Amino acid sequence: LLLQKRSDDKILFPQRWTNTCCSHPLFNDSELDNPATEEAAGVKRAVVRKLEHELGIEQGSVPISDIEYMTRIVYKAAVGEDDQWGEHEVDYILIAVADVTCDLNPNEVSEIKLIAKEELPAVLQQEQDGEILLSPWFKLVAQKWLPVWWDAVLAGRLQDCKDVGTIHLL
Repeated sequence: LLLQKRSDDKILFPQRWTNTCCSHPLFNDSELDNPATEEAAGVKRAVVRKLEHELGIEQGSVPISDIEYMTRIVYKAAVGEDDQWGEHEVDYILIAVADVTCDLNPNEVSEIKLIAKEELPAVLQQEQDGEILLSPWFKLVAQKWLPVWWDAVLAGRLQDCKDVGTIHLL
Protein backbone atom coordinates (compact mmCIF):
# COMPACT_ATOMS: atom_id res chain seq x y z
CA LEU A 1 0.00 0.00 0.00
CA LEU A 2 1.35 3.41 -0.95
CA LEU A 3 0.95 5.83 1.94
CA GLN A 4 1.58 9.55 1.72
CA LYS A 5 2.52 11.97 4.45
CA ARG A 6 0.56 15.17 4.08
CA SER A 7 2.64 18.30 3.55
CA ASP A 8 3.33 20.80 6.30
CA ASP A 9 1.52 23.29 4.02
CA LYS A 10 -1.84 21.53 4.42
CA ILE A 11 -4.35 23.51 6.47
CA LEU A 12 -6.12 20.39 7.69
CA PHE A 13 -4.22 17.44 9.15
CA PRO A 14 -0.66 18.39 8.11
CA GLN A 15 2.17 15.90 8.71
CA ARG A 16 -0.23 12.96 8.94
CA TRP A 17 0.23 9.67 7.13
CA THR A 18 -2.77 8.80 5.03
CA ASN A 19 -4.13 6.85 2.08
CA THR A 20 -2.52 7.10 -1.33
CA CYS A 21 -4.77 9.87 -2.59
CA CYS A 22 -8.20 11.46 -2.16
CA SER A 23 -10.36 12.17 -5.19
CA HIS A 24 -11.78 15.65 -4.47
CA PRO A 25 -14.15 15.64 -7.48
CA LEU A 26 -14.71 18.99 -9.11
CA PHE A 27 -18.21 20.35 -9.63
CA ASN A 28 -18.28 19.65 -13.35
CA ASP A 29 -19.96 17.17 -15.69
CA SER A 30 -16.82 15.03 -15.99
CA GLU A 31 -16.34 14.39 -12.28
CA LEU A 32 -19.82 14.52 -10.79
CA ASP A 33 -21.72 11.31 -10.17
CA ASN A 34 -25.20 12.66 -9.65
CA PRO A 35 -27.02 10.47 -9.06
CA ALA A 36 -24.40 8.10 -7.66
CA THR A 37 -23.83 5.02 -9.80
CA GLU A 38 -22.14 1.67 -9.22
CA GLU A 39 -19.43 2.72 -11.69
CA ALA A 40 -18.54 6.01 -9.94
CA ALA A 41 -16.97 7.09 -13.24
CA GLY A 42 -16.72 10.77 -12.30
CA VAL A 43 -14.98 10.04 -9.01
CA LYS A 44 -12.57 7.70 -10.81
CA ARG A 45 -11.70 10.48 -13.29
CA ALA A 46 -11.16 12.81 -10.32
CA VAL A 47 -8.79 10.40 -8.60
CA VAL A 48 -6.71 10.04 -11.77
CA ARG A 49 -6.44 13.84 -11.85
CA LYS A 50 -5.49 13.99 -8.16
CA LEU A 51 -2.91 11.19 -8.47
CA GLU A 52 -1.12 13.39 -10.96
CA HIS A 53 -1.58 16.58 -8.92
CA GLU A 54 -0.46 15.17 -5.57
CA LEU A 55 1.92 12.35 -6.46
CA GLY A 56 3.00 13.19 -10.00
CA ILE A 57 1.61 9.89 -11.30
CA GLU A 58 1.10 10.43 -15.01
CA GLN A 59 -2.45 10.12 -16.29
CA GLY A 60 -2.81 6.73 -17.93
CA SER A 61 -0.47 5.04 -15.45
CA VAL A 62 -3.53 3.96 -13.48
CA PRO A 63 -6.28 3.24 -16.02
CA ILE A 64 -9.80 4.12 -14.89
CA SER A 65 -10.82 0.56 -15.74
CA ASP A 66 -8.39 -0.70 -13.04
CA ILE A 67 -9.89 1.45 -10.27
CA GLU A 68 -12.46 -0.33 -8.13
CA TYR A 69 -15.13 1.63 -6.27
CA MET A 70 -15.62 -0.15 -2.94
CA THR A 71 -18.02 1.91 -0.82
CA ARG A 72 -18.74 5.37 0.58
CA ILE A 73 -18.30 6.77 4.06
CA VAL A 74 -19.44 9.83 5.97
CA TYR A 75 -17.01 10.99 8.59
CA LYS A 76 -16.47 14.08 10.70
CA ALA A 77 -13.17 15.13 12.23
CA ALA A 78 -12.01 18.32 13.90
CA VAL A 79 -8.51 19.73 13.95
CA GLY A 80 -7.29 20.95 17.31
CA GLU A 81 -9.11 21.40 20.55
CA ASP A 82 -11.42 24.25 19.53
CA ASP A 83 -13.14 22.45 16.62
CA GLN A 84 -12.74 25.63 14.56
CA TRP A 85 -11.46 23.68 11.55
CA GLY A 86 -12.31 20.23 10.34
CA GLU A 87 -14.05 18.08 7.80
CA HIS A 88 -17.51 16.57 7.54
CA GLU A 89 -17.86 14.85 4.21
CA VAL A 90 -18.88 11.90 2.12
CA ASP A 91 -15.88 10.04 0.72
CA TYR A 92 -15.76 7.38 -1.96
CA ILE A 93 -13.29 4.59 -1.21
CA LEU A 94 -11.45 3.32 -4.29
CA ILE A 95 -8.78 0.67 -4.76
CA ALA A 96 -6.33 0.15 -7.61
CA VAL A 97 -3.32 -2.08 -8.01
CA ALA A 98 -0.63 -0.45 -10.13
CA ASP A 99 3.11 -0.10 -10.57
CA VAL A 100 3.73 3.65 -10.71
CA THR A 101 6.46 6.26 -10.58
CA CYS A 102 5.89 9.24 -8.29
CA ASP A 103 7.09 12.84 -8.53
CA LEU A 104 5.73 14.44 -5.35
CA ASN A 105 4.08 17.85 -5.25
CA PRO A 106 5.70 19.32 -2.09
CA ASN A 107 2.65 21.53 -1.45
CA GLU A 108 0.58 18.35 -1.05
CA VAL A 109 2.89 15.51 0.03
CA SER A 110 6.12 15.51 2.04
CA GLU A 111 6.96 11.78 1.80
CA ILE A 112 5.64 8.45 0.65
CA LYS A 113 6.25 4.89 1.73
CA LEU A 114 5.11 1.47 0.66
CA ILE A 115 3.87 -0.87 3.35
CA ALA A 116 3.16 -4.57 3.14
CA LYS A 117 -0.02 -6.08 4.53
CA GLU A 118 1.92 -7.46 7.49
CA GLU A 119 3.06 -3.93 8.42
CA LEU A 120 -0.42 -2.42 8.76
CA PRO A 121 -0.97 -3.50 12.38
CA ALA A 122 2.37 -1.94 13.34
CA VAL A 123 1.44 1.33 11.62
CA LEU A 124 -1.85 1.45 13.54
CA GLN A 125 0.01 0.65 16.77
CA GLN A 126 2.57 3.41 16.13
CA GLU A 127 -0.33 5.85 15.81
CA GLN A 128 -1.91 4.57 19.02
CA ASP A 129 1.44 4.93 20.81
CA GLY A 130 1.82 8.53 19.57
CA GLU A 131 4.86 7.77 17.41
CA ILE A 132 3.15 8.87 14.18
CA LEU A 133 -0.03 10.68 13.20
CA LEU A 134 -2.60 9.21 10.82
CA SER A 135 -5.40 11.08 9.10
CA PRO A 136 -8.71 10.35 10.83
CA TRP A 137 -10.34 8.96 7.67
CA PHE A 138 -7.44 6.61 6.91
CA LYS A 139 -7.38 5.30 10.46
CA LEU A 140 -11.13 4.55 10.36
CA VAL A 141 -10.96 2.80 6.99
CA ALA A 142 -7.78 0.90 7.91
CA GLN A 143 -9.36 -0.42 11.09
CA LYS A 144 -12.74 -1.32 9.58
CA TRP A 145 -12.03 -2.65 6.08
CA LEU A 146 -8.43 -2.53 4.90
CA PRO A 147 -7.29 -5.98 6.13
CA VAL A 148 -10.31 -7.68 4.51
CA TRP A 149 -9.89 -5.76 1.26
CA TRP A 150 -6.17 -6.49 1.20
CA ASP A 151 -6.84 -10.21 1.53
CA ALA A 152 -9.41 -9.94 -1.27
CA VAL A 153 -6.92 -8.16 -3.56
CA LEU A 154 -4.34 -10.87 -2.93
CA ALA A 155 -6.94 -13.60 -3.59
CA GLY A 156 -8.31 -11.88 -6.71
CA ARG A 157 -11.73 -11.56 -5.07
CA LEU A 158 -12.09 -7.80 -4.57
CA GLN A 159 -15.49 -7.79 -6.29
CA ASP A 160 -16.85 -9.88 -3.39
CA CYS A 161 -16.15 -7.07 -0.91
CA LYS A 162 -17.83 -4.18 -2.67
CA ASP A 163 -20.69 -2.37 -0.95
CA VAL A 164 -21.57 0.42 -3.35
CA GLY A 165 -25.17 0.74 -2.18
CA THR A 166 -24.33 1.89 1.34
CA ILE A 167 -22.96 5.11 2.79
CA HIS A 168 -21.32 4.07 6.06
CA LEU A 169 -21.35 6.49 8.98
CA LEU A 170 -17.96 6.37 10.70
